[in-house]
Amino acid sequence: MTGVPGVPGVSGAEGVSGAPEMTVATAFAGMKSVVPVMFRAGCPDCRGSFELAASALRLAIGATSRTTFYSFTCPDCGAAVRKPAGERIVELLIGGGVRTLRLTSVG
Repeated sequence: MTGVPGVPGVSGAEGVSGAPEMTVATAFAGMKSVVPVMFRAGCPDCRGSFELAASALRLAIGATSRTTFYSFTCPDCGAAVRKPAGERIVELLIGGGVRTLRLTSVG
């Protein structure tokens, strides 16, 4: 390992881009706790507005934008809610730890 230029007291191997490589242990060193990600959502049935933890949502990724959606159960009225998920929503949900199902077509 070599020292990281310009960063006193930091050493590590340099990656392909020339930046130091970082391990998961290094990235999360000193972290005491993780704040759970909360997502704002709304129910089209009862018009309720609420926040849901990642564990309350499911993401299904299909072959097209018409078959990619997220779903949850409304905490206010109990309705099963299914909403379309564009690219940005998919990125946010996956990044926030929402469980994902990849749909495949039977052909």
